[in-house]
Amino acid sequence: MSTTTEQLAGLSATTLLRFATAGSVDDGKSTLVGRLLHDSKSVLTDQLEAVAHASRSRGQETPDLALLTDGLRAEREQGITIDVAYRYFATPRRRFILADTPGHVQYTRNMVTGASTAELAVVLVDARNGVVEQTRRHAAVAALLRVPHVVLAVNKMDLVEYAEPVFAAIAEEFTTYASELGVPEITAIPISALAGDNVVEPSANMVWYGGPTVLEHLETVPVSHDLTDCPARFPVQYVIRPQTAEHPDYRGYAGQIASGALRVGDPVTVLPSGVTSTVAAIDALGEPVDIAWSPQSVTVRLADDLDISRGDLIAPTACAPATTQDVEATVCHVADQPLTVGQRVLLKHTTRTVKAIVKDIPSRLTLDDLSQHPSPGHLVANDIGRVVLRTSEPLALDSYSESRRTGSFLLIDPADGTTLTAGMAGDSFATAKVTRTAGAADDEGWDF
Repeated sequence: MSTTTEQLAGLSATTLLRFATAGSVDDGKSTLVGRLLHDSKSVLTDQLEAVAHASRSRGQETPDLALLTDGLRAEREQGITIDVAYRYFATPRRRFILADTPGHVQYTRNMVTGASTAELAVVLVDARNGVVEQTRRHAAVAALLRVPHVVLAVNKMDLVEYAEPVFAAIAEEFTTYASELGVPEITAIPISALAGDNVVEPSANMVWYGGPTVLEHLETVPVSHDLTDCPARFPVQYVIRPQTAEHPDYRGYAGQIASGALRVGDPVTVLPSGVTSTVAAIDALGEPVDIAWSPQSVTVRLADDLDISRGDLIAPTACAPATTQDVEATVCHVADQPLTVGQRVLLKHTTRTVKAIVKDIPSRLTLDDLSQHPSPGHLVANDIGRVVLRTSEPLALDSYSESRRTGSFLLIDPADGTTLTAGMAGDSFATAKVTRTAGAADDEGWDF
């Protein structure tokens, strides 16, 4: 076995951590990611040479590590992050997929994209500025998306003379705020991304800090990918019926198991129709198997010939989700055009897309004090609020608190396919009692 093969075999045995970085403008997110990649020896020589060349062309004497992630021309010209930059790297202890998300308020929606699948979020704060509105917004998004671990990285400690009281005050303010949002675990780390303090190596300038470095915490934070304890959910993506001489009666339902495990012989219910059957066979990579689990892509065959198509959900009969046409959810509005009461939209949930009407917008979250602004009538880009929807067909939605995969959905503009809003079904921290306004009258053809 070659050394390369041995290394790959070792990496396959390590765990995977998905994490996102976030923070306000110029807090140093891209520099932190660049420092993390550079100091963990995860940057190829030609990449580093390209960054050094780009830095010299901008009049900088030392390589600007932020350029390792800021790849768009507009990003490099302005010195800001616009798009979500994904990077893959590994250490002997763990593999990582990181999403470097923008800091500008108009790109907060990109943070929703980057953090939607993350198990950990690194929120940066400039030690000179402390917790600002955008910091609170990112903490709120992390809480809404049920990110289980949040790291507060107090950056630019070198510009406040590595003062412990500055770090302690910021850590206390952020921890209090994030705890009120329901963030389960918060770890505060003082760093200087530019100088490399406490990023990969411990800082000699902050001997008063005895906690882990950023990389050490990323390598050791407990991560659970075991979704087999959750109820099985199998959204049907495609129906396979070859109708060939070799397979004249084959009828299989292909898709990716969203959560849980399916076994041959399991009694199942098909939603939203509610018809029942039994799992007769499971095919994975063209071979029959007795059991399959999330996130495997498989083909499921049932004992009965049923009318099943893309968008249907197969779930164990004993723990099938309830179906509903009335959806209450917390949403983050991501489109430039506002979301208004009475608006007609498409709701995409797993592989199912149905028509829907915005019946009510009960409240919008005020980030300063976490209060609810009642009956705003509309949500604009980057707003977080509660919505009430009525769908044309029943949906098998789980609560987002129980399943991030089957409790989430998107609202889409039916005219041009633009993504309008990211939604999390069920309760969240934004559940204060507010007076609701009556829903607007349904438009013709959309009366559900």
